[in-house]
Amino acid sequence: MAEKIKCLIIGSGPAGYTAAIYAARADMKPVMYTGMQMGGQLTTTTEVDNFPGYPNGTDGTAMMEDLKNQAERFGTDVRFGMITKVEFSEKEGGVHKVIVDETTELEAETVIISTGATAKYLGIESEQRLIGGGVSACATCDGFFYKGQEVVVVGAGDTAAEEATYLANICSKVTMLVRKDYMRASKAMQHRVERTENITVLFNTEIDEVLGDNVVEGVRAVNNQTGEKTEISATGVFIAIGHKPNTELFKGVLEMDETGYLITKGKSTKTNLPGVFAAGDVQDKEYRQAVTAAGTGCMAALDAERYLGSLH
Repeated sequence: MAEKIKCLIIGSGPAGYTAAIYAARADMKPVMYTGMQMGGQLTTTTEVDNFPGYPNGTDGTAMMEDLKNQAERFGTDVRFGMITKVEFSEKEGGVHKVIVDETTELEAETVIISTGATAKYLGIESEQRLIGGGVSACATCDGFFYKGQEVVVVGAGDTAAEEATYLANICSKVTMLVRKDYMRASKAMQHRVERTENITVLFNTEIDEVLGDNVVEGVRAVNNQTGEKTEISATGVFIAIGHKPNTELFKGVLEMDETGYLITKGKSTKTNLPGVFAAGDVQDKEYRQAVTAAGTGCMAALDAERYLGSLH
C-alpha cells in the first residue's frame, strides 16, 4: 500500500522549509523530501547578511539548519531522498502519485514544488574550488563583501549587465568578460553598462583560470581570437551566465516558460494542475533571493490549505 500524505513538499531551500512551517502549523502533517542538496543553493553561500532577523549575519548552512529545526519543531517529517517520477492528477481532489528514489510510491493530496534553480558555472577546476572563497553566482547576495575592491563579472546577458552595474556602485572597478564580440543584454542594459565609468568590458574574452589558493586573487583571462593571456587582479569573481530551474521531472506535466521555469497563476502559487503548487526559484527568475523564496513558500502552504478546505 502506498503511503498517503496530505501535503508533500519537494525540495529543502528557504521556500520548502517556510512552506513546511506553515503547513505543519495548519495541521497538514507535511512530509518533505530534501533532494540531494539539503538546504538548497544557500548552503553554497558562506555568509548571509541580507536575511531579516540576523543582525550580525549568519552563514547559509547554519540558516538552513535553523529553518529545518523550526519546521521539525511543528512536526514536519523531513526525509533525505529524491523524487524520481511524478504522476499528477488533473482532476480537482485527485490523488498525486510520486516515486521516491525509483522505488517507493507515495500518494499526496497536495504537492508543493520548491526544487529551486541551479546557477550555471563555467565548470573549471579553479572556479569550483573557490566557490565561497571569492567565486559567487549572486552579486546581490555577496557584492557587499567586496566594497571598494576590484571584481570580475563573467557573462553577456541582462543578468551579467545588471550584476556589473550593481557591483559598480560598491566596488572600485568591475571588469566584464564577454565571450563573443557583442553583448546579448538588452540595449537599455548595454547603455547602462557603457555609462558606468568604473566598468571595463573585454570582448572575445574567457576565463582560463581563477587565481588564488584559498581565496580569489585574480583571474587569468584569454582572448579567444588571438590566444593572448592576461592576468586581471580581483578579489571576487561573479559568474552571471544564467540559472537552470530544476524542473526536468515535470517536463510535459506542468506548464513552464521557454527556459523551464514553472508558470504560476496570477499572484498565487497555483500551477496548471489542481493541488500542485510551486514556490521559490523554481518559479521565480526575477528576484531569486532567500527572503522572496520564503515568502512564496508561505503563500504555497496557504494556497494548499485553502485548496484542501474547498474540497471538504
